[in-house]
Amino acid sequence: MDDLPLSDLAAFAAIARERSFRAAARKRGVSPSSLSESLRRLEERLGVRLLNRTTRSVTPTEAGERLLERLAPALGEVASALSQLDSFRDSPAGTLRLNVPVIAAKLFLPDLANRFLQRYPQITLEVVAEDSFIDVLAAGYDAGIRYGERLERDMIAVPIGPRRQCYIVAASPAYLERRGVPQHPKDLLGHDCIRHRFLSGAPFAWEFERGGETLVISPSGPLVANVIEMEVGAAVAGLGVIGSFEEVLAPAIARGELVPILQEWITEFSGPFLYYAGRRHMPSALRAFVDFVKEQRRAA
Repeated sequence: MDDLPLSDLAAFAAIARERSFRAAARKRGVSPSSLSESLRRLEERLGVRLLNRTTRSVTPTEAGERLLERLAPALGEVASALSQLDSFRDSPAGTLRLNVPVIAAKLFLPDLANRFLQRYPQITLEVVAEDSFIDVLAAGYDAGIRYGERLERDMIAVPIGPRRQCYIVAASPAYLERRGVPQHPKDLLGHDCIRHRFLSGAPFAWEFERGGETLVISPSGPLVANVIEMEVGAAVAGLGVIGSFEEVLAPAIARGELVPILQEWITEFSGPFLYYAGRRHMPSALRAFVDFVKEQRRAA
């Protein structure tokens, strides 16, 4: 058993964590068939079935659970050992995998990522944008971007992107002429509202603040979506009031397509953070990105 291919063990671990050949293949950048072959080869060598698979599910057997429990830390140590070799390179290299909110991928990450990759051409940046709140390390990411209330314990957090952001509401001139201008957040309960829903199924809360008073409301309306462009388009078309990040609505407001309302109730909140585990041997690609983010903050 001493000559078991490390790649086959890593393939098994990826499939077992993801409970899916397709999802594991996407994260490893290979085909599902190659993972299937790696698993077949490993099970044949070990003489033990590691995964139960049907057309609908993939679950570890008891033997698979035991192996994964011991194997995951060992694979992490191997990755850490290999990452130490990066210090012998002339410049940082490797793959950096980030899990970020969709809003970050739209608003500020593209410019930051472009400048980072221009400086470090030997680094490959993989970005997955989603609004599900996952354990980024368990999912195989090097780091994540989250807002303060979503940061996990025992993680190092570095400010990234705008440090203060606002959540505002707006509507088209035609809608306001037809339905009137809300004077208080509770008035929105009698208006049509365009709402955002995260992929997890959780709705985006409409929160308002003024003079220490905080209100959270759950309005209703003709559209619920998780695509911000569709939501803005519906608001511009006069279908209802929209609530979103100021940066998202600013272009339509500048063009006169939307008019901000309830401005004395604007909600401000702290900007996002890059967060990662405090490891003694940090991969060079992650170290380069952390240092780059800190440098950009100092220069801002």
